[in-house]
Amino acid sequence: MEVKLREPKIIMKLSKLGSFHQSKLSFLRSFLKEFKDWEYNRDLFDLDEGGYGKAIYSFKKNKRIYSLVCFANKIKDDERSDRVIATKWDAAFALHDGVPSKKDIERLLKNVPKQEVGRLSYKELTLSRANKSLRIFNYVIDCLSNGNQPDKKILSNVGYLYRTTAVYGSGKFGLADRFRIKNRDEIYGPFRLEMMLVYLVRQFTFDQVNHIAKNRNPRKAVELDVDICRNLGIGNSTGLGMAPFIVNHPTLLNNWILARETVLKKIREIKNVKNNELELFNNCLKKSLKNVTSWNSESQFQQKKIKELIVDLNKFISFLEKINRNTLYLFNQIYTWCENNLGDEAIEYIVSMMMEPYDEIVTPFIYKMSSDEEKYFCIPSNRSILDLRNILEKNYSNILKIDFSKKENNQNFWFISKNKEEPRLANRYQEEGEDLEQPLAIARDVKKLYEIIQKKKNSLTIGKFLMDNNCLRHIVRRVFIAERFPYSEIQDNIIGSSLVPIDMLRLKLSFFGAIKFDPRSDKWLRICMFQGAPLPNELKSFEDHWIYNSLN
Repeated sequence: MEVKLREPKIIMKLSKLGSFHQSKLSFLRSFLKEFKDWEYNRDLFDLDEGGYGKAIYSFKKNKRIYSLVCFANKIKDDERSDRVIATKWDAAFALHDGVPSKKDIERLLKNVPKQEVGRLSYKELTLSRANKSLRIFNYVIDCLSNGNQPDKKILSNVGYLYRTTAVYGSGKFGLADRFRIKNRDEIYGPFRLEMMLVYLVRQFTFDQVNHIAKNRNPRKAVELDVDICRNLGIGNSTGLGMAPFIVNHPTLLNNWILARETVLKKIREIKNVKNNELELFNNCLKKSLKNVTSWNSESQFQQKKIKELIVDLNKFISFLEKINRNTLYLFNQIYTWCENNLGDEAIEYIVSMMMEPYDEIVTPFIYKMSSDEEKYFCIPSNRSILDLRNILEKNYSNILKIDFSKKENNQNFWFISKNKEEPRLANRYQEEGEDLEQPLAIARDVKKLYEIIQKKKNSLTIGKFLMDNNCLRHIVRRVFIAERFPYSEIQDNIIGSSLVPIDMLRLKLSFFGAIKFDPRSDKWLRICMFQGAPLPNELKSFEDHWIYNSLN
C-alpha cells in the first residue's frame, strides 16, 4: 500500500504548523546521539563565592575541540530582563573553535558580556546570554546549602534554573561565517553548534548552584541530586526575531517539513507492525502525559490548547486499548482515526510519537534537513510566463483568493528595529514606519505578481519580464523554488489581522526540540530544552526516549 504525502496546502497553514511538537527528528535529540562518543571536560571553573567569574567546558573528538566560554556576571535585580532591549544578563557565553588561549579569554571577557555591543572573531562560532529564573535559582541554593534536595513539584512548574534570551551564529557580531564550518562532518546536521552551546550552558547552571551552595555553608551543603539535574532543562525566551527565519529560508523549511512528512508516510506504509514497536509507542505516549500535565501557562490561548490536547490524548488512549494489534498497516489506521477524531494539536503530537520505535526510518532523514540554499538562487530566465502562471495556480491557489484591498488582509508590516536590529511587527494603520517594511509579505507579493502576469503574453520569457519588473524578482524566485520544494512556502498571509505570530515561533522551536510552550503574548513565549536529557558524563550510554521523563 502506498500512502500519499500530506497536502502542503493543509500542512503549511500556520494553525497546523503551530501545533507541531518535538520528535526524533528534532535537532537537540539528534545532536545528543551524534556527540555521545565525544570526550566531555570541564577545563576551567573560576567562580568566586557568589558564583561570579568564568568557566570553560569542552567537547573533544580526534583533533576537533569545541569550547564553551562562560562569564557569570553580577547584576542588579532591576537590570534583569528577557526583553531584547536588555543590556545586562546574569551570564554570557561564546562557543570557541578549539582551545581558547589566555589572550582569547581576555578578549572574550571584554566582549561576550556586552553581546551585540561587543565584537567577536572568526574563532567564535555561537554567542548567547541567559538570565536566572531567580525564584527557582535561589530556592535551589537555599535547599542545597541547608543539606536538602529541592522539592521536585516546585521545580516542575518551571523546569530550569536559567533561560537563554538569544543564541546567535552564522556571522552575527563578527562570529564565524557559515562557510567556514559547513563542511565539517560532525556538525553537518542543522543547528549543531547552537544545540551544543545550550546543552553545555545547562551543565554550567548545575555547577554554579552547587558551587554557591557549598560556599554558603561548606559543612552542611549537598550537591544537586543527579536525577533532579537530569530532569531540569535550560529555558529560553524567544520573540519575533525568530519568525522571519522560516520565511527567509524556503528550501531549508521545505527540507524540515519534507523529512517529517516522508517519515510519517513510511511509518503509515508498514504492513506488519511488531508488538514491541507498538508497545514502545504506547509506553512513550503514556509517559509523555506527565510532561503534558506539568505544562503550565498563564496564556488563555495556550491553556485551551493544553486542555484540548489532554482530552484528545485520553480519547486516543481509549481507542488504542481497543484496537486489533494484528491489523495490517496498523499505524495508517491509527493516523486515519486521529485525523477523523482529534484536533491538530493531538494529531501532530501523535505523529511525533509514531516515530519513536523507528530509528532506522528516521535517522537517514536527519541528514536531509540541511540545505545549500545558494544552489537554488538562480531564476530560470528562459522559462515562460505560462510556466509561472501554472505554478502560481497550482501551488498558491488559496493565497490567490485573498483580497488585499481589504484592510484586515494588509494590516501589519514587518520591519527591523533600530536599536537591536531585530525583526518587529507593527500595525500599518496605527504606527509609523511603513516605508521600512521588510519583503516578508509573500502572500501579498504573490497576488500582485499573479495580477501583473495576467496582462502578459504566455510566451514572454521570465528574463524579459524581469527587465521591466525588477521589483518582483524576489517573488519570482520563490515561485520557482516552490515548484521544486512543495513545503517551502507558508500557505497563509503573515501580514493579515488574523496572524498569530507565535505559531511561526513554535514551528521552528518544535524542530529544535522544545517542550512546554508558554506564550507570554501573541509575539513571544518561553520554552524548555533538554529537560530529561542525559548529563554530559552520561552521553556514552543513555536511553533514547529520555525526553518523556519527568520531574513528576
